[in-house]
Amino acid sequence: MSWTAERARVASLTRSRTPDDPDLVDARRNLKAARLEAHIESTVAAWPPLTDAQVDRVVALLRGGVS
Repeated sequence: MSWTAERARVASLTRSRTPDDPDLVDARRNLKAARLEAHIESTVAAWPPLTDAQVDRVVALLRGGVS
């Protein structure tokens, strides 16, 4: 699903749900993940291939690792 579709879902849910509603919280998380994915795809497309060590470092950052 595109991030714009996720944005529409969040907009729809905000009309009838409280901010702490589990479906709305999940939709907001999905929107952020979809936007991040789109940004990463466009950014990485311009890069040269990464080494395995570089990929491991990026994955560690995405999983909440520290520098």
